[in-house]
Amino acid sequence: MTNIFGFIKFCLGLWTRGGRYYWAWVSFLCLLIISGVLAYSNQLEYGLGLTNMRDSISWGFYIGNFTFLVGVAAAAVMLVIPAYVYHWEPIKEVALLGEMLAVSALVMCMLFVTVDIGRPDRITHLMPFLGSPNFPRSLLAWDVLVLNVYFILNLTIVAYILFTGYTGRPYKKAILIPLVLFSIPAAISIHTVTAFLYNGIAARPYWNASILAPRFLASAFCSGPAILLMLFQILRKVAGLRIKDTALAKIAELMSYAMFINLFLLGAEVFKEYYSNTEHLIYTQVLFFGVGDTKVHYFMWPALIASIVAFLLFLIPKTRNNPLTMNIGCVLIFIGVYTEKGMGLVIPGLTPDTLGEIYVYSPSLLEYRVAAGVFSVGFLVFTLLVKLAIPYMEKSHAHHAA
Repeated sequence: MTNIFGFIKFCLGLWTRGGRYYWAWVSFLCLLIISGVLAYSNQLEYGLGLTNMRDSISWGFYIGNFTFLVGVAAAAVMLVIPAYVYHWEPIKEVALLGEMLAVSALVMCMLFVTVDIGRPDRITHLMPFLGSPNFPRSLLAWDVLVLNVYFILNLTIVAYILFTGYTGRPYKKAILIPLVLFSIPAAISIHTVTAFLYNGIAARPYWNASILAPRFLASAFCSGPAILLMLFQILRKVAGLRIKDTALAKIAELMSYAMFINLFLLGAEVFKEYYSNTEHLIYTQVLFFGVGDTKVHYFMWPALIASIVAFLLFLIPKTRNNPLTMNIGCVLIFIGVYTEKGMGLVIPGLTPDTLGEIYVYSPSLLEYRVAAGVFSVGFLVFTLLVKLAIPYMEKSHAHHAA
């Protein structure tokens, strides 16, 4: 117990120390969080009518962000497999940061679901003993289960590694390796079940595709590593972490394979819709040609072009290993996947609605403020976790160097 209290004191001490850039960043995030809380308090008092969501578009900006962030959380497996299955040291040194990103992304996922519920107290209906989760028949109950299991799993791994680093003892492989290996199917399950949630709505033909789950996973293995690549470079410059170029190059190479699969599956889905030419084609036309003045195509075409250009940049070794073109590719991947799995997935799936009505939806200012607050919570969690990881990674690197 003495070590635990000492570790907690050590964490608090690190979080309360930092330079002016650290406190400026934390203060900025806190301001956005306060703005989001104030906006959400209005939504909580007056209802979801303050948003631009309506009966026709009952899922919007919140659920779009939730779907994207589930993929970011699942992408930690891209570091876990080469690090702990194939024992590739350059990636093993940064795998901890991937687990921390997963924890932060899951916090944001849970918050986005919470703010999307008009009566958040009703979330107790999904809890065992307090409500009636209708497990195992309910896909929503499965989603709650896998998200919480994956969150607890990653949080346990992060806490255990940092605690052993604090005590100066090496971690026990008998404890860590089973947890890490179990996180691989858990990561796949969170995005698969999320895809099944969309699949299970029979009245929404746009989502009734058997390849939706593979598309979710492929796009997750593009966007999550893209974020990690940019974060690794920022941390290497700002915090002085020794992250090897070989680790960045391997992640970039793995991303090129995932991007090809993602684009191939998207093309296969578009071909199926246009070649069969049924009445369900209208949903794809909403996506690419803005049928009903929905304006989604104004975002989807640039996103598709961004994904193709990014794939080409990462396909060629010379450009994916060049810091400038690699970072351009990362930004383009983020734009492409965020649009595709956010509004590009939700809006066409709900437009037109089951009665044939086309409602033009765009997020309100309140939705943007709430979303900014949620993202700021996630960024703050990641910042605080990285603050703890820096001493551990420096000590680990010094140990390997010796």
